[in-house]
Amino acid sequence: MERITVMGGGSWGTTLANLLADKGFEVRLWVREEEAFRAIASTRENVLFLPGVRLSGNLTPYTDVTAALAGSTVVLNAVPSHGVRDIFAAARPHISKDAVIVSATKGIEDRTLLTPSGVLKDVLRDTPYRAIAVISGPTFASEVSARLPAAAVAASDNPQAAERVQKLFSTAYFRVYAGADVIGVELGGAFKNVIAIASGICDGIGLGANARAALITRGLAEISRLGVKLGANPLTFSGLSGLGDLVLTCTGPLSRNYTTGLSIGRGKTVAEAVDGRLSVAEGVKTSKGAYALACKAGVEMPVTAEVYRVIYESKPPKEAAMELMTRDLRVEMEGLV
Repeated sequence: MERITVMGGGSWGTTLANLLADKGFEVRLWVREEEAFRAIASTRENVLFLPGVRLSGNLTPYTDVTAALAGSTVVLNAVPSHGVRDIFAAARPHISKDAVIVSATKGIEDRTLLTPSGVLKDVLRDTPYRAIAVISGPTFASEVSARLPAAAVAASDNPQAAERVQKLFSTAYFRVYAGADVIGVELGGAFKNVIAIASGICDGIGLGANARAALITRGLAEISRLGVKLGANPLTFSGLSGLGDLVLTCTGPLSRNYTTGLSIGRGKTVAEAVDGRLSVAEGVKTSKGAYALACKAGVEMPVTAEVYRVIYESKPPKEAAMELMTRDLRVEMEGLV
């Protein structure tokens, strides 16, 4: 029997922990927030991040890292991208040498420009563990918690680890495919949040459905360009962690990144758009690292660049949109392969 620790008690971490607990696994959920810990322990509900969802009796909350990780054969990272390094540096001495580490986090670390699995490999480089895998796809936590049909991909450069994670997470309502393209899966998951902010801005300033469709399509093109440059399989970006996640995040009202962009497009400052949110809109932080990564790789990513300028240089959203529409004309598939 697997013993599983989920690091991160936000909406997605709690959802995946509960999914696994419902399958009969012993699941430990490490949470940072004392209020969330007390609520889960006393009422079986994460009132902070996943209200209204009754949690399995097989799920036990922890605030102590050592106790949470003791003897775990699977460690799931569901920490926001900016917290992965510090939290796993503290967790490192307590991770079993037999553990498979699975990352469900989406983002780019500002300082190193690493994806979450890259951060984990860096932090754990002197620590024995069995393998690292990533899981990603078009999945709103609230819908997965309600057992509505969803699909994701589990990728690892270790085929046995990918298959193990696939079987571990698969249910009648959550279908998991196996894959090997870790960098492609993670880039799709990170950059779609940036494009989703752009999509929300587009709707917020009233540019219409045509513009939003064009924006999503060109966003996918630039993610693919970067992915290919960094060694990803171009087909990954037409899959669940690419096109699938991009479409969901750019159009769904449950998307934190889309609704953040919508608020900005309607006139709020970035600070006002994120104020009061308990759950993180990853695209706000990711846009900085994403833009820097594109520059470092020498890949033109105009949508990503304009989102970065709106968020970090206070560029007016309408000016950013005009900048995209008046760029030099070019061939559609240029640079994609």
